[in-house]
Amino acid sequence: MMYPAFVLIYGFVAMFVLTSMQRNRREQRAHAPALVFAGRGLMAASATGAALLIGGAAWANFQL
Repeated sequence: MMYPAFVLIYGFVAMFVLTSMQRNRREQRAHAPALVFAGRGLMAASATGAALLIGGAAWANFQL
């Protein structure tokens, strides 16, 4: 039930972070600390989600 809400929020935050970082790079400005923190949070969420999906697939295939 919470999956669509999580995907929507993740998409909005990812779009905002990537757009802001692209604008800052184009204007040759430093990134705000909150923007860097949000980007690292998205990276951590992506890595965690990938690890959980791989682990779930392995668990389903190798369960006795």
